[in-house]
Amino acid sequence: MPTTSEQTGTLVRLPGVYRPQDDTWLLAEAVASAGVPSGARVLDFCTGTGAVAVAAAQCGAGEVTAVDLSARAVTSAWLNAHLHRLPIRVARGGLDVARRGGPYDVVLANPPYVPVAEQDGAAGSRAWDGGPTGRSVVGPLCRAMAELLRPGGFALLVHSEVTDPTRTVRQLREVGLKAATVARTRIPFGPVMRREAPNLAAQRLIEPGQSWEEVVVIRGDRPA
Repeated sequence: MPTTSEQTGTLVRLPGVYRPQDDTWLLAEAVASAGVPSGARVLDFCTGTGAVAVAAAQCGAGEVTAVDLSARAVTSAWLNAHLHRLPIRVARGGLDVARRGGPYDVVLANPPYVPVAEQDGAAGSRAWDGGPTGRSVVGPLCRAMAELLRPGGFALLVHSEVTDPTRTVRQLREVGLKAATVARTRIPFGPVMRREAPNLAAQRLIEPGQSWEEVVVIRGDRPA
């Protein structure tokens, strides 16, 4: 195991890889609550350390495909799959790679979703940088969801209230899915949200002085 890695509970995290946080665990809890069909084919998009992929495999998935653009994230997810001896296939790439492995019974995603005024090039920033509206990854993912899911399959997507959950629900419905918010929690701002707070307040996405956000999980079901 690389000496530069960090052990997060029982998860390996290489430097620069998104640390599993409240949004990660909210999504993992939603996966457990939803119930992964035994033997299901699952996609964990923007996998990071592979924490949600591990959760899905432990819930009974037959095969999990974990996809991320970051080489370090892919390495972390691969290490965690082997550490837990779980049926997780790891691939580097974006929606094009995810599409080639589909369709899936379940799609899970914790994509970059923080509205960022200007790219700062900070290490690991693409793990959270969702562009000016926070939807540079969320939007295309929603539009591709019907293609990624098999009939009768479902998706769980986590993001902040500042990323416009209503729009996410609407976009999923526009591609033929039934969609609704199924979980939510309020958490204090982390370093990125604190830094972006003036920009978010200027866009009236938060109140001036606000120091917390609501994170939601949205479910989309493709009719059988």
